[in-house]
Amino acid sequence: MADRRRVADRLPTFPWDRLAPHKATAAAHPDGPVDLSVGTPVDSVPERVRQALAAASDSPGYPATYGTPELRAAASDWLARSHGVTVEPSAVLPSVGSKEFVAWLPTLLGVGAGDTVVYPELAYPTYDVGIRMAGADPVAADGLTALGPAPVRLVWINSPANPTGRVLGVEHLRKVVSWARERGAVVASDECYIGLGWEGEEPVSVLHPDVCGGSHDGLIALHSLSKRSNLAGYRAAFAAGDQALIDELLAVRKHAGMIVPAPVQAAMRAALDDDGHADEQKARYGARRTALRGALEAAGWEITHSRAGLYLWAAHPDRDAWGSVELLAEHGVLVAPGEFYGPAGAGHVRVAFTAPDERVDAAVKRLRALS
Repeated sequence: MADRRRVADRLPTFPWDRLAPHKATAAAHPDGPVDLSVGTPVDSVPERVRQALAAASDSPGYPATYGTPELRAAASDWLARSHGVTVEPSAVLPSVGSKEFVAWLPTLLGVGAGDTVVYPELAYPTYDVGIRMAGADPVAADGLTALGPAPVRLVWINSPANPTGRVLGVEHLRKVVSWARERGAVVASDECYIGLGWEGEEPVSVLHPDVCGGSHDGLIALHSLSKRSNLAGYRAAFAAGDQALIDELLAVRKHAGMIVPAPVQAAMRAALDDDGHADEQKARYGARRTALRGALEAAGWEITHSRAGLYLWAAHPDRDAWGSVELLAEHGVLVAPGEFYGPAGAGHVRVAFTAPDERVDAAVKRLRALS
């Protein structure tokens, strides 16, 4: 039998498995745990979206990998209406959630052994995992000029960022695009939190004309309905940008059977056509964010970045990431250590504000005991 490397040897341990002991500690709290370690939606799926899903449930045939024309038009309209981005419906491609797209993009683009892929120093772990799955070389770097002459095939950027909530300004994004184009590299911009700006300059898409000069050549933007419309359980996302890249991805995805189910496509269209429910959901998150931020700061944590997205990036003056996790777990609150997102996060924790209002209130009360 040919020698092969086991998956466990090729990929890092799934980060959240390491939280199990602290999850058990938090669960032992007499009033129950408050889980702020994962940014999973807890609020209801909008009624009109559920109705659209149900109405399309009699779908016995294979759906289109490309998505329905109506879905792609809805995505195009939403980008123009909400983010000032003009993209043809033909340059939109639905995906089975955004994590699937992040994990498989290097492979789908033909990136492999000997190729370099750049991703942010503090980042969602799936960027690194997807690069390794393709057999390419992952490089965590925020300063592209430090890479020197390395032959880079793909550059991942993430604004607003998970975990930090950092927002990259127009000038920064413009420099990344220029750097990549000079080297023939693709820029993939994960913009899944773009509608959740809280402070300062509003997040901007890499496809915005102020960033890309009106040309989408070499650019892909990834968007998700998980947070905007509480559709994490539907696995609903889409990519848009360079028509040639979208065509290439579509061709490969057809072979691989990477298809969004037809009822989910109908639900996505309904969600993208309606901004009202998204505004209401953002207001809910905003209230939770304000409450948790105030309680954390009163208890001694310093909040940095956190200008957008669904997380507070918090550091305690006397504890590292795991020390903060331990302290909070003892009070029934579970958070994610910043180390999950790269060595630079060793002094921080990521605190999600996606828990129900009652659980957020419970966390605030427990944090007061630490003040």
